[in-house]
Amino acid sequence: MANGYRPEIIQRAFVDFIGSRLHPFWSLTTPKLRLIARYTLSDDLIALRFETNKAFKQQVSEVKNGWQGGQYLDLRVCIDGVYYQRSYSIVGFAHQPLWWLDDTTESHTADQRHTVTIAIKPQGLVSDYLTKQMPLASVVDTSLPLGQFTLEQTSILRHEISDSKQPSPLLFIAGGSGITPMLGLITQALSNGHQVTLLHYSRTVSSKLQHQWQQLNDTNPDFIYHLIHTEDPTTYLAGKKYLSAESLLSLNLPLADTQIFACGSPALLTGLYKAAAEITCSTNKQLRDNIVVENFGNALANVDISSNQTFNKTIPVEEHTVYLRSRQRQFSSDTTILVAAENANVRLAYGCRQGICQLCRCNKVSGVVKNIQTGKVSGDGYESIQTCINIAMTDLVLDV
Repeated sequence: MANGYRPEIIQRAFVDFIGSRLHPFWSLTTPKLRLIARYTLSDDLIALRFETNKAFKQQVSEVKNGWQGGQYLDLRVCIDGVYYQRSYSIVGFAHQPLWWLDDTTESHTADQRHTVTIAIKPQGLVSDYLTKQMPLASVVDTSLPLGQFTLEQTSILRHEISDSKQPSPLLFIAGGSGITPMLGLITQALSNGHQVTLLHYSRTVSSKLQHQWQQLNDTNPDFIYHLIHTEDPTTYLAGKKYLSAESLLSLNLPLADTQIFACGSPALLTGLYKAAAEITCSTNKQLRDNIVVENFGNALANVDISSNQTFNKTIPVEEHTVYLRSRQRQFSSDTTILVAAENANVRLAYGCRQGICQLCRCNKVSGVVKNIQTGKVSGDGYESIQTCINIAMTDLVLDV
């Protein structure tokens, strides 16, 4: 027989089927995680550590450096016979010790290369189940690490700074549970020699989390943190309860050369873009060009961040009709398409509801939509859109 194609005598899918019947953790092709420990990071933030199966290890090893700080996993969880998919931030990055866990917790897993840890804020059906009810040793299906909210975003800026070849200063701004992707980003940034400043806005005070940031500050002179409790004026920056231009300027950072990572509610990101518009850089570049964002929630931001409009104008959202061509149904929309559909008792596919996981993506046949994260206005023809982060600017026809 000539060299070339060699059919598999035993198909991998068949091996997976038999293996899953012997043990749910075994698979040659499907990444799976097995829960081995839970840790409390703060009063409202729980870390879950999982052992990874062979398929996860092999497929991650094919990616340079495994995964990056700031990435996330899509977990597929079965609760009462119904499967749910949710996205959760990875804590730390591949092959890096978890600095916020003490020696006793580290001893639970001798080989960290074969584990992955995520952070969860209990605030919903799936999150509550994972943090409070799912038994240890339970197995869940998972994606490989996903997301572009990583330090690789700083590569362009690093080459623009100066001839000093020093890593660029980094500013991390988080609101509430938006701190979760920052945990891995900060760890990786410090190991790469960046000067790191953290602003964390929160309605609650966590002495445990504050202690952990202070420990990191004590051991890393390049790390500075500010925890702003929105109900405690003594913690405000420049006397401002929320993020403002004065808050940013009070940090005494070279803002024109600082890469800014922000994760939080639309209100936080709105404040950041507004503050950036009010700050004049010494160079010709605009401060907003240094901002990389990841957001959560479904509320519309109260400013338009598109390049052709001013920052202080509200987004005009009029009511339009959305037609679902395949189902022969329609509903009115004056918010995101996904929320409008749910308000009309129309079920559409969704996952993270943050514009990350892509599960809500569908094809638009005609009409114009606007992305609430970027401010980008679409064309009026056929294209793929995400219903969780787009609003209807005209009547729409969706191929759903």
